[in-house]
Amino acid sequence: MSASAYESLKSRFARIAALNEAAAMLHWDASAMMPAGGGAARGEQLATLAGLAHELLTAPEVAEELAAAQAEGDWDSANLSLMRRSHARATALPTSLVEATTRANSACEKIWREAKAKADFAMVRGALTEVVALQRETAAALSAALGMAPYDALMDGYQRGVTAADVEPVFAAYETFLADALPRAEEIQARRGAALPLSGPFPVTAQKALCQALSARIGLEYDHARLDESLHPFCGGTPTDVRITTFYDEADAAKALLGVLHETGHALYERGLPGAYARQPVGEAAGMAAHESQSLIVEMQACRSDAFLRFLGGELRARFGCEATEVAPENLALLWRRVARGFIRVDADEITYPAHVILRFRLEKAMIEGALQVADLPSAWNDGLEKLLGIRPPNDAKGCLQDIHWHDGAFGYFPSYTLGAMAAAQLMKAARVAEPGLDDALAKGHMAPLLGWLRQNVHGQGSLLGFQDLLRAATGKPLDPQDFMDHLRARYLAA
Repeated sequence: MSASAYESLKSRFARIAALNEAAAMLHWDASAMMPAGGGAARGEQLATLAGLAHELLTAPEVAEELAAAQAEGDWDSANLSLMRRSHARATALPTSLVEATTRANSACEKIWREAKAKADFAMVRGALTEVVALQRETAAALSAALGMAPYDALMDGYQRGVTAADVEPVFAAYETFLADALPRAEEIQARRGAALPLSGPFPVTAQKALCQALSARIGLEYDHARLDESLHPFCGGTPTDVRITTFYDEADAAKALLGVLHETGHALYERGLPGAYARQPVGEAAGMAAHESQSLIVEMQACRSDAFLRFLGGELRARFGCEATEVAPENLALLWRRVARGFIRVDADEITYPAHVILRFRLEKAMIEGALQVADLPSAWNDGLEKLLGIRPPNDAKGCLQDIHWHDGAFGYFPSYTLGAMAAAQLMKAARVAEPGLDDALAKGHMAPLLGWLRQNVHGQGSLLGFQDLLRAATGKPLDPQDFMDHLRARYLAA
């Protein structure tokens, strides 16, 4: 019975994964292709798929099979453990709540698009209030079932094993570091002088060609991937059909290029997951902090390194006719590693980016705990950013309306961004030790040494290990924020 029960569970989880894959494609289409009039129908489609997946996971026989099932070997044992975790989370939530949440998220996200364009928080306040109420209901139900704080229960859905208590001291230490490092970096940067701008224009067709060529050179196989356009760059789809998006600006090629390099890191992780456990919990990525580490190790650690900028300058000159002085690695570093106190998270540099995440972490935790009402979000946001970076947004489009996450129901996600940045620095440090020729390869535009190391130590591990154990296995220690701060000191604070 135990072996057959496990096989039955594997079949069921494969069906659930297929439903989730279909939903992922519908999400991609909603952002990249769907006409505006399709929003209502799309919300119903996604709610139906979410309901079906939830019903499959919470069917009465699943509990019986989980109780009877046994699995041998590390991978199957981990897979069964993850199945039990998924079941525990799912059975805590009634199908009606899952579907209501999906509908509310979809409706709010559509309103948010217009509200952001008009910088009018009042337009989306009611819809976001409903989303937050449903997230609080979800968090309370998960909290009771899993024995963890409500906000922790939401965080656990994005990165298992990481709680607010783990994150708070890390963020507090970074806030202290930032208070000293940011003005020092600004002073050093001012002494170096202004960067030469790249002479354009940068035709969209040429940008698309460069973005696709570079992502392919890094390792993305386009017989299993697509590059499209969307309002906000993202990576979606499935491990065998990865969808990455970006947006183009003919006056600034960096926006699309750096966005594609970032999303390619996500895509390479998906492509490198263990095929033997496809559509099984253990075959999925190890969590969103792990995922962010892979986008950032490619974009920030590798592609914005001095070594890779030497290669990239030649590509820019060949494709756009830029002057040699403009694409010199020293000038590209001044352009693309510029420290600036800005309002927009996705445009932030490595030093200030964590401040944006710290702000969102504190605000969303307060909303879930009931300490902050949605109506008070804009002023709380503006006050918080002023405290962290000394600047105050001029309007809500540059403040609390800039991100899609809350309006699409993603609460507990934001800490993953900075945990991922810290993990990326730690992984890159270990990769350089294991692959001494890594930087020489990057200077020639070759990512193979880094990608090979990541395939073995991160991608191919799937969800066999949790976030901390994955880092221990790859680097010899759990998350160590000091590696990230050392990276920032070396890159930005060396006079």
